[in-house]
Amino acid sequence: MIPDWMTGFAAAITVGDAEGIIVYMNEKSIKTFEKYGGRDLIGRSLFDVHPEPARTKLAHLYRTRASHSYTIEKNGVKKLIHQAPWYREDQFMGFVELSIELPGEMSHYIRES
Repeated sequence: MIPDWMTGFAAAITVGDAEGIIVYMNEKSIKTFEKYGGRDLIGRSLFDVHPEPARTKLAHLYRTRASHSYTIEKNGVKKLIHQAPWYREDQFMGFVELSIELPGEMSHYIRES
């Protein structure tokens, strides 16, 4: 069950199951990937919708169940991409990708413990 708050969340949330099938996209994700099929991507394989070398990287993440974070810039919009495995009762369920638009200038703080 997907929590209601995710639907209108300001970042794109895409969820894949343990086999790499897209099982959820929030409204921001659907809009972000509209030219690739948008809502029709639900039910398709994550591996089929990622070009190389992203497909190979995603396969590695699925094998190792490691998280991966990076930034991109496309059409003048900077984004933080975070891909992480999700679990239910300690069972691997798949991956979640968050795509968060970043401001041009961003504060950075170092906090002491």
